[in-house]
Amino acid sequence: MTALEDLEPLLRPVMKAIAAAVGPHCEVVLHDLSRHDMDRTIAAIENGHVTGRQVGGPSTNLGLEMLRTEAEDHDEFGYRARTVDGRELRSSSVYIRDEEGRVIAAFCINVDMTPLQAARANLEAILEGDTTDRGEIFASDIVEVLDNLIETAIRGRSVALMTKDDKLEVLKFLDKKGAFFVKRSIDRIARRLGVSRVTAYNYLDQIRAAPE
Repeated sequence: MTALEDLEPLLRPVMKAIAAAVGPHCEVVLHDLSRHDMDRTIAAIENGHVTGRQVGGPSTNLGLEMLRTEAEDHDEFGYRARTVDGRELRSSSVYIRDEEGRVIAAFCINVDMTPLQAARANLEAILEGDTTDRGEIFASDIVEVLDNLIETAIRGRSVALMTKDDKLEVLKFLDKKGAFFVKRSIDRIARRLGVSRVTAYNYLDQIRAAPE
């Protein structure tokens, strides 16, 4: 039994665990590099549909490069790779050595970035679309909408210090926003501005009579 044959039964459950945890777009591969038969290195694979490979498939070009300088550290984590049809992968490769330091296997993880890139593109399309703020208010009660409009018109000012012109400005804003279509809105607005209902109606008449 070779060292790889000893390791493979231990690594297979790990491969399944990684593939299951990350999802169907994550491929996990165990390459047998002990024989240097680079045409048939894949000893085990999970989610082979990611790259279209299966057991008995070949090494990648990085495996070929590793053979030239086998003594060096070739482990890499989170690097970019690609499939032959142009899809981007995020990959990690760990080379397993025997007691004499010779590379006997490669344990590789390849995540297809296509679904994430598509999700990002969709989010960007939404977030970077028309960002005009129309000031639309969503509430469960029309009175909440009215109260929000009133506070927007007052803009944090102290009502006690507001002049008549200030209050006319508030009523003009609310009239343009259609606030007076809310039932009994004049009573609520008058209370918030500290004026009588009659005064509020007089102010509203002045606003509507004034030329634009």
